[in-house]
Amino acid sequence: MAGRFLSLFKPVSRFTPEVSAPTRKVSFNEKLFWTGLALALYLIMTEVPLYGISIGREDPFLYLRVIFASHRGSLMELGIGPIVTAGLILQLLAGSGMVQCDMSDPDDRMLFTTASKIFSFILIGVQASAYIIGGVYQLTDPRLAIVVFLQLVFAGFVLMLLDEMIQKGWGIGSGISLFILAGVAQSVLWMSLAPHDFIIIGGEPRVFPDRKSYGAMVALIQTIMRGEPLDTAFIRPQDLPAMLGFFTTIVVFLIVIYAEGVRVEMPISYAGYRGFRSRYPIKLLYVSNLPVIFASALFANVYFISQIVWNNFNRSPLNANPWLNLLGMYEFRGEDSQAVPIGGLVYFVIPPRSISEIMNDPMGPVRALAYTSILVAFSIVFSLTWLEVGGLGPSTVAKQLVDSGMEIPGFRRSEKPIEQVLKRYIPTVTILGGALVGLIAAGADFFGVFGTGMGVLLSVGILYQYYQLLMQERVAEMYPALRRFFGG
Repeated sequence: MAGRFLSLFKPVSRFTPEVSAPTRKVSFNEKLFWTGLALALYLIMTEVPLYGISIGREDPFLYLRVIFASHRGSLMELGIGPIVTAGLILQLLAGSGMVQCDMSDPDDRMLFTTASKIFSFILIGVQASAYIIGGVYQLTDPRLAIVVFLQLVFAGFVLMLLDEMIQKGWGIGSGISLFILAGVAQSVLWMSLAPHDFIIIGGEPRVFPDRKSYGAMVALIQTIMRGEPLDTAFIRPQDLPAMLGFFTTIVVFLIVIYAEGVRVEMPISYAGYRGFRSRYPIKLLYVSNLPVIFASALFANVYFISQIVWNNFNRSPLNANPWLNLLGMYEFRGEDSQAVPIGGLVYFVIPPRSISEIMNDPMGPVRALAYTSILVAFSIVFSLTWLEVGGLGPSTVAKQLVDSGMEIPGFRRSEKPIEQVLKRYIPTVTILGGALVGLIAAGADFFGVFGTGMGVLLSVGILYQYYQLLMQERVAEMYPALRRFFGG
């Protein structure tokens, strides 16, 4: 039965726009079509500029772009940020017991989904307003500000429906994961192969300090053709994409792929078919990339809020508020006057982007250690929280196995014995997996990995999830009785 909080959303649940779940079995090819359509619409919106704004070189939310699948100055300015943040808030409330919700109850699940939508829509409006009021677009005409606000709200609403369409069973996987993957892929390709050799500052083109192209691989070819030392292509000024970051990206991909394959396999048998035996895998990365998404959403919102506060209330050194300084302090650096964190909480939740940045900053090593510790701690906390909220805990998995006709050879076919066996492994791998993804994400950022450490970690996990989903579709076609176990 729904708790008091979720019951508040019951009157509006019937009026909330939603994508209806399919009433028939959706074929695999049809799922591919709808997934591809959602991806195409997302990519189109990343290229459609917001009407009525002009943007300069400075991007105050540069660090958020890959994680939130956003694109500056386009309809996808907000990206998936409000949707992920809304889900993070509700899942933390549910996991802590502050919001009573039984995910096995269809009514509770429906109300939880409704609450997530309403929270997402509210946060879309709040974040769009913050962008406008905070001076991101420097709008002075109130009518134009309203037009920009409506564009951002409409684009966020469309993205929310696309995500729901995929998750309801029309597509494959999750819309949020799909959009993150597309954003990371764009970033990696651009940082590797971008041919342009200049940036626009103050309306004037200026070449990069090493007079090479932006893309690391193009810059390497130029280095070889000019007969310059190869180390100039591996470490470039102003943290431009370099071959060190390119090779680090490959190494991180390989490490995460290997980690995805590390698992404990628990033998199971199907009671309905004697002799049919299989194994239930308990992966090292048991909760996959979700804890990193939640941690990145939390850190990104700290960055977002701190910069808005600093830019509007704490920018002048003469009138600096010491309490606001605890949240974040910034200073402008470089020819493009980029606002860079120099103190406060935000300084320790935004990672250094290169080894040189760590070494050239007196507090660099302390900052790197603090960021790694905070990220690992939050990854573990979110991993343990997601066990129950996401239905991955030992008791839930034991019930799923029994309901699907599965049993462990040598044990009675009941939930308690299976749950006891699962408790030997699931909590341990959850903690280890959360700590590992935090370490990988932090270390990758320090070496200038393309697409950010979190982005690469998420993209590998998402690709692996899609591979598993494709395999599940195949297995479900061969053994229809297993479709219920896979959730189909």
